[in-house]
Amino acid sequence: MTLGLGIIFSLIALVGGVCITTIGPGGIFVTIALFLLLNIDPATVAGTASVTFIGTGLLGSYAYLRSGQLATTTARNAALILSLTSVVGAFVGARLNTVLDADLFGLLLGAFVLMTGVIIVARERSRARALEAPADFELNSPKGRLAMAGLGLAVGLPGGLLGVGGPVLAVPLMVVLGVPMLLAVALAQVQSIFIAAFAALGFAMVGAIDWGLAVLVGIPLFIGTIAGWVIARRIDPTRLKTGLAFVLVALGIYMLSGAGAT
Repeated sequence: MTLGLGIIFSLIALVGGVCITTIGPGGIFVTIALFLLLNIDPATVAGTASVTFIGTGLLGSYAYLRSGQLATTTARNAALILSLTSVVGAFVGARLNTVLDADLFGLLLGAFVLMTGVIIVARERSRARALEAPADFELNSPKGRLAMAGLGLAVGLPGGLLGVGGPVLAVPLMVVLGVPMLLAVALAQVQSIFIAAFAALGFAMVGAIDWGLAVLVGIPLFIGTIAGWVIARRIDPTRLKTGLAFVLVALGIYMLSGAGAT
């Protein structure tokens, strides 16, 4: 890898880290960059990305525990249900990834990126209604717990299959369901630890992790996660979310068109 490419990866990871703790989706930019800019197989892309998400998930969870979003029994129970059900999907997804060729992986990743951008736009349109929803009541109810379990399974599978972590999909879906924004981001941070860890385990079993690349990307991603937590408590990131959505839609279309195929 050239110095210039290393700098590009570091900057992408830094921005991705900021996005992780401000709006949820962010680590996905690392996965996209690994796939589009390097000539490595899909399993190594997803495995390397998954390893870096373990550290950001731990840091993000600690940050939101300190700020109070994860301090209640309701929040912790929801995080536990969401995380444990994600484990199955993440491990299965990681194993399925090993049978994908680069073209199919690119198409699936492109479709996922495009869908995520559309979901974020939909989330912003329903933001006012979602923030007024009785989140505690929903999370404490049998329906709420069932929703968290289903969400865990649904997010874990693509997280492991594509190496995109959890917040990129979990946060928009939780907010649409009625979970307040900051709580949704906090819950997704806990979930991302389990998704990343068990996905990484699956990829490690087949030797599909580039540890040097994981360090190169992981350090700026970690730094960006710290910065994002500070930013999230001081600004309304609405414009950032909207901008991110359009970037993801454009990237998704680009990848689906075949222009981004390796």
